[in-house]
Amino acid sequence: MRRPYCRPILPALALVLGPVLGLSACTTTAGEPLADGARPECRTDGTASFIGQPATSQTGAQIREITRASIFHWVAEGSAVTMDYRPERVRVEYDSAMKITRITCG
Repeated sequence: MRRPYCRPILPALALVLGPVLGLSACTTTAGEPLADGARPECRTDGTASFIGQPATSQTGAQIREITRASIFHWVAEGSAVTMDYRPERVRVEYDSAMKITRITCG
């Protein structure tokens, strides 16, 4: 027997979690090596101004350009992440209000 009270919950849950899940799953693959064969390395110089800004695709593109990271990863508050070190990766953490809280390389 179906439980009719469960049906409205699923669409509502998708509406609430959709933007968060969408951003937390965004990542890109490693870019092409530089001319000398080295991989680009992330750097956080100049990213402090993004703290407190909205976590949007436009903001993410700006951060990726400034950091020179070939791998970009949105991280939702409380999400589990791997502890492996990738010098070409930037992680941008955001809170439940979709505001950027931390930007790290590795």
